[in-house]
Amino acid sequence: MLKQIRSIAYYTLLEALRNRLVWLIVAVALAGLGLGGFLDSLAITESRQVQAALVAAFARLGAVFMLATFVVTSMAREFNDKGQELLLALALPRAAYLLGKLLGYAAIALVPATLFGLLMLLYAPPLQAALWTVSLLCELWIVAGFGLLCILTFKNVMAALGAALAFYLGARSVAAFQLMAHGQTGEHGASQRVIGAVFDALGAILPRLDQFTRTEWLVYHSGAVAELPAIVAQTAICMALIGAVALFDLYRKNI
Repeated sequence: MLKQIRSIAYYTLLEALRNRLVWLIVAVALAGLGLGGFLDSLAITESRQVQAALVAAFARLGAVFMLATFVVTSMAREFNDKGQELLLALALPRAAYLLGKLLGYAAIALVPATLFGLLMLLYAPPLQAALWTVSLLCELWIVAGFGLLCILTFKNVMAALGAALAFYLGARSVAAFQLMAHGQTGEHGASQRVIGAVFDALGAILPRLDQFTRTEWLVYHSGAVAELPAIVAQTAICMALIGAVALFDLYRKNI
């Protein structure tokens, strides 16, 4: 089974190379450099901090969008070409197919995480850039896993991509919504408590991606290695849950 998983992962990675995804990632990195140079010419004070913050946000969002789009469109293309049906018609366990896909997408995520991490060395010390890179990699793994789950469930590019991006934006911003819901005061106390309870429930379900890939690590050099275990633990739990749900959905379907 391990050999089958490696084979699926290898051909998934090969597809990314053939689709010139790496060149697109390099283009985004170069665009980030250009954005940094433009901001340097505009900022009057603290130009380095402004560059680090905006280039890091641009790189993170670019990596998330590119990886989510690639996962969804590559799986949709496989559905349309009947490649999945052909593979699963062979003596290939569905678990091996799913794990191979996850492993392949995890390997692909290494490319933007590493390249953008190297880019951050221009704006932050090596330790802070390394923490940011590892955190971005974990974030991309979660996005890739959820994107795979969405396309297996919906089998529609727009629905799956929309759900994956909504999940990402919700996980990044749920803490801010919780803070606003609990911090407001006024006459409608009951409705505010309901809204606060809803956001608390979402905060308990969604991964806390606001704790991942923090810009302040690069701007204020406040990152610490002690923060990584919590990020890695969240990633492992989230990927295990996503894999279990995706596997259940895959096994229950007649393909």
